[in-house]
Amino acid sequence: MTAPFMRAYTELLVKTCHRRGAHAMGGMAAFIPSRRDAEVNAKAMAKVREDKTRESQDGFDGSWVAHPDLVPLCQEIFDGVLGTNPNQLGKLREDVSVTAQDLLAVSKTPGVITEAGLRNDISVALQYLANWLGGNGAVAIFNLMEDAATAEISRSQVWQWIHNDVRLDDGTLVTRDLVERLIDDELSKIRALTGEDFDAERYGQAVALFTEVALADDFADFLTIPAYERMP
Repeated sequence: MTAPFMRAYTELLVKTCHRRGAHAMGGMAAFIPSRRDAEVNAKAMAKVREDKTRESQDGFDGSWVAHPDLVPLCQEIFDGVLGTNPNQLGKLREDVSVTAQDLLAVSKTPGVITEAGLRNDISVALQYLANWLGGNGAVAIFNLMEDAATAEISRSQVWQWIHNDVRLDDGTLVTRDLVERLIDDELSKIRALTGEDFDAERYGQAVALFTEVALADDFADFLTIPAYERMP
C-alpha cells in the first residue's frame, strides 16, 4: 500500500471523502492470524498493525478486517488516534495534491517481474477460482485472505505481460506456452498439497476459466462474468 500510485489513491481518498463530509474507510489487510502457527500469527499481526497505523495516521475514520481476531488490534490502533472523537472528518488533508499521473505511476512501483511472481499469480488464481466455483467468496491462501479481486489482479497481470512482450528478470519472455506449462506445474503442486481433498473436476473448471480470461486474445471485462456460467 506504500507503492507510489497506491499511496496516492489512499491519500486522495481521505481528502475527497472528508471534503464531502463522508467517512473514509480503510481497506482490508490481507494478512490473517493463525491460531496454530505462532510465527505466522506474529508476522500477520505485525503486518496488520503497520497497515492500520498508516491508515489511522493518514486520517481514515475506520477500517475493516479479514478475521475477527484482528478486531481488537484494529480498534486499539484507531482508538489511539481518535481518542474520544468518533471520526477524523475534521482532518481535511489539504496538504495532499494528487494528479492523474500520480495515480497511474505504475512504473514507479519497486520490484521486478519474476518466475516466482508469475507462478504465484497462477497458483493463487487457480486455488481461488476452484473455491469460488464451490461457493466460497473469501479464501485463505498462503496465509492471506483472498477474494475475487485477487484472481482478477492475477489473471490481468498475466494477460498484460503476454500481450506486452514482457520479460521476466532472467530474460524469459512471458508467452502463452510458458504460462500453460506453469499452469500444469502449479496444478500438480496443488494436487500434491491437497491430497485426497483434491477436486479434479472443480480444478479442471478453474484451469479452463483461468485459461479463458488470462490467455484469450481479448481481455474479458471481469472474470466472474464467464465464471457464473460454470456455477452448478
